[in-house]
Amino acid sequence: MMKLFFPNFVKVLLLAVAVGAATGCENTANSQKGPIDETAVPVSPRTGPSAGDKGSAYPRIASAVATAEIKDLEGATYTLNDRLGKVVLLNLWATWCGPCRTEIPALVRMQELHGPKGFEVIGLNTDEEPVEMITEFGSGLGVNYPMAYADTSLQASLLKISKFPGIPQSFLVDREGRLRGVFKGANPADIAKMEEIVAKVVNEGSGQELPPAAEPAAEPDPAPASAPPDPVKEEKKSRKH
Repeated sequence: MMKLFFPNFVKVLLLAVAVGAATGCENTANSQKGPIDETAVPVSPRTGPSAGDKGSAYPRIASAVATAEIKDLEGATYTLNDRLGKVVLLNLWATWCGPCRTEIPALVRMQELHGPKGFEVIGLNTDEEPVEMITEFGSGLGVNYPMAYADTSLQASLLKISKFPGIPQSFLVDREGRLRGVFKGANPADIAKMEEIVAKVVNEGSGQELPPAAEPAAEPDPAPASAPPDPVKEEKKSRKH
């Protein structure tokens, strides 16, 4: 289940084509190894790290996405790079999108479950809908993660990765800014796969067991208490002497 971007799709698609023509394959999905053009799929590890990204099995998210300004509902802006150190799920959505509504309870569930471990969903509204409309919509569904706006440039950059002009679609970025999954649609199987991959990425590196607590040193047995003198025995001793 998914819907097309009707209100903004034409201008976003045209911008995506223009950006692609201007920059070629640099910092796009085409230059990032891994199958990211299928529904609900993790990004595959590369056969070898590229120069400047040594030690990594996964591609970094396109720089156009990492540095794009995201505007929250109060008007403040930030970038995905500001969230380095967190696992982030960028979710494209709109209030008119029925499948988006279907998917939101899973996003709420993941935020509640993984939020304390450094995970954050960012709901990116695709149509610049009024703040009041977004707030009311989110309140009605118990949204517990930040809502913000994705401008046409950011949308175009994300569409270049997913190669799909519809919503909902989400992009999973790990703590080091690497693309780990692209998810399209709101079918139950797709949502379950997204939850599975999110849990895996969030818990990476957290499976180390803490060393067992040291057992308290055993206290020495107390010295046996001396028995009080027996008056009868003491009297016999005094008679012998």
